[in-house]
Parts: sequence; structure tokens; C-alpha cells
Amino acid sequence: MTAQPLGSRKVEIYDTTLRDGAQTEGISFSVEDKLRITEKLDDLGVHYIEGGWPGSNPRDIDYFRKVRKLTLSNSRVVAFGSTHRPRHTVRDDTMFAALIGAGTQIVTIFGKTWDFHVREALKISLQENLDIIHNSISYLKNHVERVFFDAEHFFDGYKDNPRFAIKCLAAAQDAGADCIILCDTNGGSLPVDMEMVFEAAGKVIRTPLGIHAHNDSDCGVANSVMAVLKGASQVQGTINGLGERCGNANLCSVIPNLQVKLGMRCISPDQLRRLREVSRFVNEIANVRHFKRQPFVGDSAFAHKAGVHVSAIRKRPETYEHIRPELVGNSQRVLISDLAGKSNILRKAEEFGIRLDPDAPQIQDIVSTLKRLENEGFQFEAAEASFELLMKKALGLHKRFFDLIGFRTIIEKRREGEEPTSEATIMVKVGGKIEHTAATGKGPVNAIDNALRKALDKFYPALKTMKLHDYKVRVLTAGKGTAAKVRVLIESGDETERWGTVGVSENIIEASYQALVDSIEYKLLKENI
Repeated sequence: MTAQPLGSRKVEIYDTTLRDGAQTEGISFSVEDKLRITEKLDDLGVHYIEGGWPGSNPRDIDYFRKVRKLTLSNSRVVAFGSTHRPRHTVRDDTMFAALIGAGTQIVTIFGKTWDFHVREALKISLQENLDIIHNSISYLKNHVERVFFDAEHFFDGYKDNPRFAIKCLAAAQDAGADCIILCDTNGGSLPVDMEMVFEAAGKVIRTPLGIHAHNDSDCGVANSVMAVLKGASQVQGTINGLGERCGNANLCSVIPNLQVKLGMRCISPDQLRRLREVSRFVNEIANVRHFKRQPFVGDSAFAHKAGVHVSAIRKRPETYEHIRPELVGNSQRVLISDLAGKSNILRKAEEFGIRLDPDAPQIQDIVSTLKRLENEGFQFEAAEASFELLMKKALGLHKRFFDLIGFRTIIEKRREGEEPTSEATIMVKVGGKIEHTAATGKGPVNAIDNALRKALDKFYPALKTMKLHDYKVRVLTAGKGTAAKVRVLIESGDETERWGTVGVSENIIEASYQALVDSIEYKLLKENI
């Protein structure tokens, strides 16, 4: 395999956030979460999205059924599984029926390439393992368009028994694998190992090679970049480095390192500018805090404090910035200053279809309001509907659809072992008419949602098409127990789109109400009512 000149190299990006990333401790993606992330990854322009392991759990089965209804422009969804089980044939292994039944035209399977695993885990001979690899890939090639082979534990296997490890790759190649991915499954390899192993494999294997690096030695990104320099044409990783143990190679660093620093072709420049947005979106959906000091996409990645640094960057940003932050959708920040923010507002206005003069005085009002709300705990990365409403209110483009007079919630548990009941009463004013309604629900928030809808449906029938898809709560002030301030993130949608809204308060019901009202107002504005 002959390496191309760096500038002309295309590198395929294979995202496994929905499968490997979902194995992160403390993270659990719902089917709806996975579908939203799929659409966001498609916007980013990754080539492949590994959706999960069909047949391993009901959630992934449901995902592959629903993802077929999405219209993706850039990405192809991939089903993941393993080679067939020892002492079974491919045809009688039910997992293969599930892989084919997932309906993807690309399937990735992993197989053992470390003789230690073959002998100790599978309890079979080395030749039997080679046959399993060959038979599994050959069978799938008759049913799907492309098959990728993940050579599990390849670097450890190569160190112990290089001859057998290479034989495993040859078996995959002979069976027709379209790409063979060398996996640093335990994450213990160093860049020097990548250099040695890829050079050795490239002398024997003609099939395109890829890299799947874990981060247990904190070298996941460096190992991925080195692998590409030594000929790998596909990089597997996750957004924000999510993954089991210490995580996978972080695509938010891999992509800009390859594209900006080395001039390789991964995604388009416009797509690269969405990198920070995608990073924060995935964190919000995963319900984890953003890592401020994350390279390229973190809040602090291009932040500068007082003194020599600030003086220098105001003259020439490159004095203390390794790339222009706008390339990855980030922005320069001068701490304890009002110099940052205007460009972000103008960019979001353009996205929302709002005509805004760059010199409009309202821009500074929006920036000030945004800073105040973020200081209170609001985050708008996965709640852009709330931010659009904020902008329209500041610009006088918002229409008030109703006024709250008051609401009350009652939660009653009558006896041990019985589910509590929730009821909400709400009074609103629409135009000159007061509407007073009550409703029950599966909890106080659901009851308020039902009561509010009941009050407004007769005035705004379009609300009947709106559904609440997801509801998340995050504690913002650690150490205050049940008195802590919380942030509520709600995802709503109709037949054409989905949108996120946010609320913050020490009272979870009030935070939920804020997010619910924003969701309803966004829907009504969208309908031009």
C-alpha cells in the first residue's frame, strides 16, 4: 500500500459515538437521542455512522428500524457485530440474520487477532479463528454492499505473534473485506507502535487500512494521526472522545489536526465550522458537562486573560492561537471583557433568517442578556429555539400569544406501594379571554404540559401536532442537595422538525414551565400565527 502525498489524501471519518461512545460510564442514549445525534453527525459530514449492534438489545433494533426514515445527505449508517461464534456456522448464527436485517448496506464486524484471546477466550485453534474471519466476511459480502473488518487487539497481537496477526488481516482481505481497521483495543499503544505496525501491515496487505484507537495511554488522537501518516485511509473515533474506560480517539481533535494542520480532506470547510456546535450538542444530549479546556472546541481553547496575551492577540491573533478559532466554529474570547460575542449573534441571526444590521444597538443588549443568563445556568447549545426567541424578543420580532395568570400543581400519594397522582390547574389569558383548565399527568411536569395544552388548543389548533420527545434535568449547583438550581432541557417536535428549549430555576417545576412555554411559543411563531 503506497501512501499518497499528504495534500491529496482523502481520509474517511467513521463515527462510533452511538455504539462505542454509548459504552461510556454514566451515559445512556435513548433511541430518540441516537436519531438526533445521527442527524447532527450527517450535518457534520462524517462518512460513516456506526449505529449500534442489532440483535444485542431492543434499543438498537428500534434504532435501525427508525433510522431508515431519516434522509441523510452525507453519512451512511453502519451496523456493527462480531464474527460468527465458535462451534457455529455463519448460517446458523442468529446474529448474522440481525446484522443483515438491520437494512444497512455497510456492516462492520470485529474478530480476534491476538493469539492470546483466541486460545484463552475463544478456546479454539489459530486456524479455526482464521476460518471464522474468512467465513464471516465472505457470507456478509453476499448480502451487503461493503464489509469493514475491525482487527480487535491487533497491536497487542502483533507484539506477541506478528505472523499470526498478519495472517488474520490476510484472511479478511482474501474474504473480500473493503477496509481492514487495526484496533488498539486496550489503548496502550504509542505513536511509535503505530509507525512500526502500519509499515509492516502495509507491506503485505493491499486492502485499505484504518485505525481504531482507544485513549488509555492518552495517545488516542496522536495514534490516529500517526496511523494516517503511515497510510490509514479511515479513522474511527467518537465525538468528545466518549467511550469505554478512558474513551476513544476524539474526532473533535482528529479531524482538525488532519485537515487544518496536515491539509488532508476529511469534511468540507463549512462542515468543519460546525465542529464545536456538534461537540456541545452531543454533550448536552449525553447530559454531561462541557470540558472547557478541550482542544479546538472547548470554551477555553481560544480564551485569553489580561496582560501580554491580550495585548498581542488584539494586534495579531496568531501570536497566541495555533489556528483561527472560526475554522472549527469556535471564537476568540477575552476574559473579563465585552469584546466577544457580536460575531456569534450575527451568525445565529443569519441561521434563523433574521435580518440584523451589524451596527444595531440591540446586538449588545442580546450579548449582555446572553452573558447574564449563562451566568445563571442557561445553556443554549441544544436549546436553539429558546435562543431564537430571546433574539426576537430583543429585536421586537416576538409576538405574545398568551399571558400566565397562575398555575398550581398537586401531587398525592394515598398509600405505600401505589403510584402517586399528579394534577395541574392553570389560568391563562389569550387576547381578552381568560381560560381556566385542569389536567392530570404522569408527574407534575406532564400535568402542567397537559393543562397548558388544554387551555391553548382551542385558540391555536396547530399545537395538536406538537409532541414532547425528551426531557432532561441537570443539577447546576453541587452541594446544595434538593435545594440546588437545575437546568431543564426539553426536546419537542412536529411533522417537519424538532427543537430544543431550556429553563433554569431552583424550582424544577418553574424551570420546566419556562422550557415548556418556549417550546409552545416557538411552534406558534414557526406556524406564523
